[in-house]
Amino acid sequence: MAGLILYSDLFKVLQSTTPINLTHRLESVKLLPPCPKYNDPELYGAITEQAVSLPEIKNPQRKRIFCMAVTNEQPLPNFGSPSSWSAAIDQLAFGEDDFKRLIIISAGNIREQILPSDYLDRNDVETIENPAQAWNALVVGAYTEKINIVDPDFQGWQPIAPCGDLSPSSRTSVSWENQWPIRPDVVFEGGNYASDGENPAESIYDLSVLTTYYHPEIRLFVAMSDTSCATALASYMAARILSQYPEYCPETIRALIVHSAEWTPIMKEHFEKGSQQKHKESIIRRYGYGVPDLNRALRSSNSDLTLIIESQLLPFKKDSSDIKTNKMNLHDLPWPKEKLEELRKAEVELKVTLSYFIEPNPGERGYKRKHRYASCGLRFEVKRPLETDQEFQKRINKEIREEEENFPGSRENDNWFLGSNLRNKGSLHSDIWKGSAIDLAERGMIGICPVSGWWKEQKQLERYEQPVRYSLIITIRVPEVQCDIYTPVSQLISNSISTNISISVET
Repeated sequence: MAGLILYSDLFKVLQSTTPINLTHRLESVKLLPPCPKYNDPELYGAITEQAVSLPEIKNPQRKRIFCMAVTNEQPLPNFGSPSSWSAAIDQLAFGEDDFKRLIIISAGNIREQILPSDYLDRNDVETIENPAQAWNALVVGAYTEKINIVDPDFQGWQPIAPCGDLSPSSRTSVSWENQWPIRPDVVFEGGNYASDGENPAESIYDLSVLTTYYHPEIRLFVAMSDTSCATALASYMAARILSQYPEYCPETIRALIVHSAEWTPIMKEHFEKGSQQKHKESIIRRYGYGVPDLNRALRSSNSDLTLIIESQLLPFKKDSSDIKTNKMNLHDLPWPKEKLEELRKAEVELKVTLSYFIEPNPGERGYKRKHRYASCGLRFEVKRPLETDQEFQKRINKEIREEEENFPGSRENDNWFLGSNLRNKGSLHSDIWKGSAIDLAERGMIGICPVSGWWKEQKQLERYEQPVRYSLIITIRVPEVQCDIYTPVSQLISNSISTNISISVET
């Protein structure tokens, strides 16, 4: 894992003569005791907290990405429900005051024999392992593009997964109850398995990722696969983003990784097999939001414009003896309105990703109407054409009330691929809107609004005056035509700052 975190896939690196310039460093903390000793499962959360504190005590000023590919194979009592370990992860990420942490965790592997006939059906049944149900972590599954077998020792063998599909060992959250977060968040290369047609599949060198061997005096390289490999590659990407943009907060780096992700062609084929929301939920709980792209996360091209907003809001207020919902933020965006109107009916895409950290409930880990796990939730809504600012605010208020009263089904998808009912899970929300350019030109405002959590409902704990920090990423893509939308927006931003207005929420 260390080699992948530092260099990424060495198979690609070794094909180039370009010098390798390391942009980040590596620290390591030993979490597991040597065999046959073992950690008490009841102490996993406390041990992880100690492991996180060791490097921070040694160098408190250094910014870090935490990578952990250790999961517990014991099944969760309720699919997707929090545990003491996942709650500890959430608390570590939430941190104190403005100090937050980005923690990247593997989804876990299928540990038994893998048969070609079981592929995907078994992946959908084998659930994400503890503590990857943590809301604030970036949870990584594995996919693969490795299908070429050239080793003569495996002549006649066939890869299990098609190019661009799920790695055969990767777990999913398809069987989770639908109120829990979508997991994995994203997938990275985790290698493939091969079969001779008679025996269980095997992981072979040709279908694995190349990395460094831990005893270089014995040999330099070794093959690696599965979700540990994918988690290391995700950590490499996060470290590259942090090294280039050290001012970004952990919520933003997590959002950028998810926002840059796209589904491969074969993943899209699985989506197209059914249009019902239940089908979409099953597919997104298998692949997450897709495969991230480092170049896309770091750069904005002329026809692929990305805006990043880091802000906060105060979700609740004390009114007499009661705690009420307080404010929503309205962001007036520097839309390239004239350029979009020139394109008229050309199809454009709007992608929005909202990332924030919740404080886990210190009491019962259940999820009930009056005893929630999350401190509070945030939602995003985009203004519609012909909708005035006042009408937009009223619609947001109405939708918040409906969600508070457990009536989410009345919301309209309005050309969003996932829709609010599916995307509003956990503390990371992402969705894609498609429509005409002239329609998008009239959607220049995004509202961020709070929904209830235990901060509001357990007023005796007096956490209701805490602000919530969030990162909002918006991308406009014009795939059909060549159009420079970057320049007019950059000029608008240089002349003014996008408006951030706080409006009272009527609930």
